[in-house]
Amino acid sequence: MTWTAPEVTRSQQVLVGDERAVLHSLLTRGREILLWKCQGLTGAQLATRSVEPSSMSLLGLIRHMTEVERGWFRMRAAGEEPGYIYSDEVNRDGDFDDIDPARAEADYGRFLEEIAVCDKAIADLPLDHATRHPRTGKDLSLRWMYLHMIEEYGRHAGHADLLRERIDGATGYQ
Repeated sequence: MTWTAPEVTRSQQVLVGDERAVLHSLLTRGREILLWKCQGLTGAQLATRSVEPSSMSLLGLIRHMTEVERGWFRMRAAGEEPGYIYSDEVNRDGDFDDIDPARAEADYGRFLEEIAVCDKAIADLPLDHATRHPRTGKDLSLRWMYLHMIEEYGRHAGHADLLRERIDGATGYQ
């Protein structure tokens, strides 16, 4: 039996609430939109590249966002040192380049696990919690990280729309 990405039920957005609840709701929406664009697709379909020479695929986006979640929330905000999963100094684009359709289910599961671990890692940090970026040396707040991640998911939702349409013609809210 071939694995297919499961159906996604999208959460109700928090439209009125404290800042943290609204930010987390928007972040959750971005996460769910990416997963929603993957629902019902096989590993082979998820690994379908967009257009040469781009290595972008829905599976690559899942892997990329696993790395991005881990980097911003666990490594920078929470100060953990788990390292990256798919990329390193030699292969900075391993999240997009080294995809394997046979590992799609595991990569999808790892993304879901990373979200849960990241949410737990930052749960008790205030939005004003700041940490220094290792490359730029600039201080960044958790609030900024939330906003950056919302922006990142928004940018990649557009990519996911185009990738999904190329795979099976599904567009918008289909």
